[in-house]
Amino acid sequence: MPSVALVTGGAGGFGTAIAQRLREDGLEVVAADLPELDVSDHGSVDEFVARVLHRHGRLDVLVNNAGVAGPTAPVEEYPVDEWRRVLDVNLTGTFLCTRRCIPPMRTRGYGRIVNIASIAGKDGNPNMSAYSASKAGVIALTKSAGKELARTGILVNCVVPAVFDTGLTTAASADERELFASRVPMGRMGRPDELAELVAWLASNRCSFSTGAAFDLSGGRAVY
Repeated sequence: MPSVALVTGGAGGFGTAIAQRLREDGLEVVAADLPELDVSDHGSVDEFVARVLHRHGRLDVLVNNAGVAGPTAPVEEYPVDEWRRVLDVNLTGTFLCTRRCIPPMRTRGYGRIVNIASIAGKDGNPNMSAYSASKAGVIALTKSAGKELARTGILVNCVVPAVFDTGLTTAASADERELFASRVPMGRMGRPDELAELVAWLASNRCSFSTGAAFDLSGGRAVY
């Protein structure tokens, strides 16, 4: 029986690439997105995971990929409702999905949880305080959960991408795209398939001695 993976934010560029790559490894992938799964809603998460378990009988991998960027504004002008929405989706959503998926993984003595953070969570993007704070929280949650579960067979890691050629960057102007690429030592943006390759390793039993770790995927962009 194939391993089963749940990928949140499955309709986006990262989610599509991750789901495809995991299927290439032989996993049965459930790629979920709005409106069927609202990761910020406790009841929606519980109900959706219960349906996955009922249909497949197991859940081996969780990829917490769902996220929103939110508006760009200085801290003193940042809308409070938007702050809460970004934190609810990016951080609380990762927490709710992780919390719900741990018990069935613990029962089987095996699980892989991969969170998608951002380089913004390490160095902070100006005028994107909510996004940066939420992704910093995802990194910290990964480290905490990884340590808690280190002896259970469940490994928890996160990927920390810099700028990638997907999502909002695809709609950017030529000058903006050139600026994005100029900030990366390799001189280009990352590709979704490159991120998916790292996720596939972290989601597999080939990854056996890494947990609570944050893996930069930045084209050489250094963060201290």
